[in-house]
Amino acid sequence: MSGVPDPGSGRGAPRDRPQWNRKPAVPEAGGALAAARRRALALAGPLTRPIGSLIAVRTQAPEVVLTFDDGPEPEGTDRVLSALSDHAATATFFVLVDRARRHRSLVQEVLAGGHEIGLHGMDHRRLSRLPSATVGTLLASATAQLEDLLGAPVRWFRPPYGAQTPAVWRAARRQGLTSVLWGPCAWDWLDRPPELLAAQALRGLGRGAVLLAHDGHAGPEDGADDGPRPAFDRGDLVRRVLAGLDERGLRGRSLGDALATGEARIVPWFLR
Repeated sequence: MSGVPDPGSGRGAPRDRPQWNRKPAVPEAGGALAAARRRALALAGPLTRPIGSLIAVRTQAPEVVLTFDDGPEPEGTDRVLSALSDHAATATFFVLVDRARRHRSLVQEVLAGGHEIGLHGMDHRRLSRLPSATVGTLLASATAQLEDLLGAPVRWFRPPYGAQTPAVWRAARRQGLTSVLWGPCAWDWLDRPPELLAAQALRGLGRGAVLLAHDGHAGPEDGADDGPRPAFDRGDLVRRVLAGLDERGLRGRSLGDALATGEARIVPWFLR
């Protein structure tokens, strides 16, 4: 999972927000501190652009960027791909290299569908808590192995959990990678009904936004401890999100596709 709240959302909960039995609704990120952080980032952006990370695309096209983390995963990635195909959408998949090696056929399905692949990590360990030398070694090895698997250069990197220190950012840059974070989030590492998660994903999902979602669930074998695997159908969730985009006159695009006509919005993003 990439389960870190969107530090820049700051959006209040709708009054008609759906509930599910007695479980709490999807957690809400933001508030006064998030609003203050957004203002600071807006002011800092021009000054810190050389050390920033991509969080959105400035574009006039009616497009949002769809990103999926923690795959590839059987019965997750394939269902997401089917939903994207039905809506003629493209997406960027941030993969774990250990998983990509185990599920090479799914990697090829992603590419065959016209999507792009970025690096999420060798596994799902939180890089911000590792020694800088270890981070550099891991990212160098992961990048080389993924590029060998794909037969093409890798452009994008998303740190697990969005946890990125300056040392992690520098290690990614040394591999020629651009760090990509997000704006709106589906919170789909939680086991909630797809309709609730889709409503959460669509909140604030406007032109040029980067949506964080998942086609897999990282577990102990990936160096993660993120709780039980959700039982909902990820393909169903993606179909609901895409239907919501259709209603708004928006299209889902991969990051590379969106940048063909747009410009990256770069801000500093450091989180331990």
